[in-house]
Amino acid sequence: MNNLGLIATEIISAALAFILVRFMIKPYKILGENRYLGLPLGFAFLGVSYIFTGTSLSINDPSIIEDMQWLQLFMGSYAFAFLAVTYYFSTKPYERRTRLFLQAILSLLVLGLVFSYLIVFEPPLFALPSYKTVDEYFRISNMILALYITLYTLRGHALKPDPKTIISPLGYALLAFSQYSQLIWSLDSSLSAFVGAHIIRFASLLVFLFVSYKAFIASQNAIYKKSGME
Repeated sequence: MNNLGLIATEIISAALAFILVRFMIKPYKILGENRYLGLPLGFAFLGVSYIFTGTSLSINDPSIIEDMQWLQLFMGSYAFAFLAVTYYFSTKPYERRTRLFLQAILSLLVLGLVFSYLIVFEPPLFALPSYKTVDEYFRISNMILALYITLYTLRGHALKPDPKTIISPLGYALLAFSQYSQLIWSLDSSLSAFVGAHIIRFASLLVFLFVSYKAFIASQNAIYKKSGME
């Protein structure tokens, strides 16, 4: 894949992620509970990470490219962290202790964002490992978090099947496989793994878009029925 094709891939991926944010922010607006905030935040960070990747491919300044690569790495990892935290708390009783614990975790993630900014744009006080090494560790972490969400959602559907979101575990499984393909590319520069990672990522985002659209249509129909319009 040439640079122009890669840039287009990142732009389309970012657009799909932000469309998903628009769908996923509705439950938070309706219910106003912080435990539902992680889904739109997670996909927003994914979208931002794709923008940083596209930016790094469209410029020629090595120092800026390095900054964009580090930002992409951090944003992508925070995305998976927010998603995993959201699913972990989604079925827990929303009592005061749970709410405080969730707020503490979200605050730590925000502090992590600030720390990431300082690492990227301010001279570090300590020597950082190479980008390639950190990238490989983060890919493994992202893959583990995505697999956790996959198993969590599979278990939820096994206990209480929901036809609107029944294929959502497939989306997270594809995200995990995409991270695995990126890891393989990082380890041995396999072109097929690199191309496959982007194709699998597209497939995962399309799965989420399909699920979100079905859930949105179902909620709109429920509103119409409740208001007596049908």
